[in-house]
Amino acid sequence: MGASSSTQQQSSSQSQDHQQQEESLAASTGSLPTLRAAFSKLSNPNSTIPIPSLQEVFSTNTTSFSSESLAVPDQFPELIRHLGPSIVSLFFAPGDGGFSWVGFLRGYNRCCARKPLSQSINMLYKLYSTASREAGLTCSLEFDSDDDDDCGKVSGSFGSSDLLMFLWMCWIMMHCLRITKQSKGEKDVLVLLDVTHMILSALVSCNVIGDDAGIWNCDFLGLEKAIPVQKLQTWVLTTASGLASSLSHYVHQKVRACAASSEENSDDIATVSNSSTDVHDAYLLTRARAWAISLTLRSNLSEEFLGASFFGMGLENLLYRSSVHGKGLSRFWSCVEGYNGPLLILLSANSADADEGGTSGRRWVIGVLTEQGFENRDTFFGSSGYLYAIHPIFHVLSPSGKEQNFMYCHLHPTVRVYEPNPKPFGLGFGGTIGNERIFVDEDFARVTIRHHAVDKTYQHGSLIPNQGFLPVEASIAEVEVWGFGGERAKEKQDAYKKREVLFSEQRRKVDLKTFASWEDSPEKMMMDMVSDPNRVRREDR
Repeated sequence: MGASSSTQQQSSSQSQDHQQQEESLAASTGSLPTLRAAFSKLSNPNSTIPIPSLQEVFSTNTTSFSSESLAVPDQFPELIRHLGPSIVSLFFAPGDGGFSWVGFLRGYNRCCARKPLSQSINMLYKLYSTASREAGLTCSLEFDSDDDDDCGKVSGSFGSSDLLMFLWMCWIMMHCLRITKQSKGEKDVLVLLDVTHMILSALVSCNVIGDDAGIWNCDFLGLEKAIPVQKLQTWVLTTASGLASSLSHYVHQKVRACAASSEENSDDIATVSNSSTDVHDAYLLTRARAWAISLTLRSNLSEEFLGASFFGMGLENLLYRSSVHGKGLSRFWSCVEGYNGPLLILLSANSADADEGGTSGRRWVIGVLTEQGFENRDTFFGSSGYLYAIHPIFHVLSPSGKEQNFMYCHLHPTVRVYEPNPKPFGLGFGGTIGNERIFVDEDFARVTIRHHAVDKTYQHGSLIPNQGFLPVEASIAEVEVWGFGGERAKEKQDAYKKREVLFSEQRRKVDLKTFASWEDSPEKMMMDMVSDPNRVRREDR
């Protein structure tokens, strides 16, 4: 009897210690009150409303999908339907005692507690593999550990269609709350992104596609060669590290929605459809490109781009568009002057296809993300920035930390002065003056892209397909500038422009009261002499 009582006390003490550990870990995420409220709803037998199951809590209602350009695989709706049950079976599986507070905490901490990026990505792989098997799909991923906290070494490969569904699954998990708000039933259609540029980026980075010269016409869904998961891991860590947070974001939002009442939850996000009224490629900043950029950032800007990847970017953030405001550095400056906030500059250009004698064009898109507005200088300025290859292949070039030549913007001076060594007029990013990594001439007619060997500000890498070592000149088709400084930055810019207009009007006005009378003015004397040059005039003594 004494031994049995001692064993029970020891077991009770261990369970209390385990509970305290899980609670402290959950408290470090700031979600412990939310978890208590959600658990009370899930385990309250006296509730007057039906108690949802864990599978219902972590499931999504949308099962109808369309895409901006790519065909949605027939198995994808079934994959998303098994997303919630797979999360429960992997992370929230009840023990011998059934559903408990400690088990609920442990499942949440498995998904949302801080852990290395590689481990978070491996958990995503395991979730995709489990949901695929439940949906009847063939998945070649294998894991050498049964521990859900550490999936161990992952082996196998991803086919192109697997990578497509994997990216779509992560995007849906990141927008779970927005999807819930815009969904009114299972018949509602969710418009998925065109993630071709991200898939091509992974295929090129993992050497599945060797030559990127013909990347524009590549049918990646027809490729038989798969991507080894170890190489894909490297691409995710360097190009799309934000994917690692999709599982934790999904679980946290679902738990928060369960804890909140329907009235409180309805105030979080307005009911807006994600199908934009504009054509998806009407602007250079599409929803898919905004999502790709958000995956590369770890600042508050990431949430801005993430929201734009669902609803589309608001046109109030569009500061300049060359097809609307006109081409040229002066037109550009009149739209961005005085804006002090993060800016995204997107540029579309055409390169001649050497294989076809220069008769056809290959359009590509590059981008520059800055942390501050432009200044009219003859030297480089800026504190940080990113270069992006946007289309047809997505790639990010972050600061190298060696030099600070982030931005260059130089306009013609209003007063002509002699300059023994004139600086180039235009926009530049990276490199040095005269050898910029990217340089746009003052007419916005031509852009020059140079090899990364001339640049120590940004990391190495190609900005356009088949770039080579020589400078590439191309004709500019479109330039866009998007502001991400919020309403405050726009209000300050508007106030700045009003002051400039007021100063210009004051400089143009002539106050005649400040001058002497007309009778005593030299102008009247000259006019009289012209009218009667023979008239004798004496000086008044």
